Amino acid sequence: MPEGSGEVMKLIKISPDLELTVHEFPSGGYAEENRFLRELIGNHCDIYEHIMPSRLYTVLHMKNRPTKVPGQCISMLIDEEGLLKENEPNPVGSYLYETDRHGHPIMGNILFVGEEWGSDGIDFCGIEDSVFENLKLQLDHMIEVMKVAKEAFGL
Repeated sequence: MPEGSGEVMKLIKISPDLELTVHEFPSGGYAEENRFLRELIGNHCDIYEHIMPSRLYTVLHMKNRPTKVPGQCISMLIDEEGLLKENEPNPVGSYLYETDRHGHPIMGNILFVGEEWGSDGIDFCGIEDSVFENLKLQLDHMIEVMKVAKEAFGL
């Protein structure tokens, strides 16, 4: 977050039923951040997996490497054990992950977070404002198209 800005950085959560919600990225230490992110993923998530799905960069044109500005690089967090639990496939996550090419779906809730250079390497953070607005707009459109398709096919 820019020094002295007082702005709250955000993250995006999308559920398997295509509900997009916006949340404040947690402030505090690593333990608090980790607990918050796992709770947001839900369904007793013990370990989240950091993934960089190809279409997030090729189709949505997000940055895939941290820059000097925190939160310009975007990645996705999922439940590492999502396939072992009673989760529904996440259409947005699965599309971005190219499940149609390899057959391995993303299950359960997904989070979109920013990345930044920290003292020990790359850390998660909220999404930078202009990147957030662009990403949210594209995800809203993607969700609308997916809902129309589901309705058209009676799914």
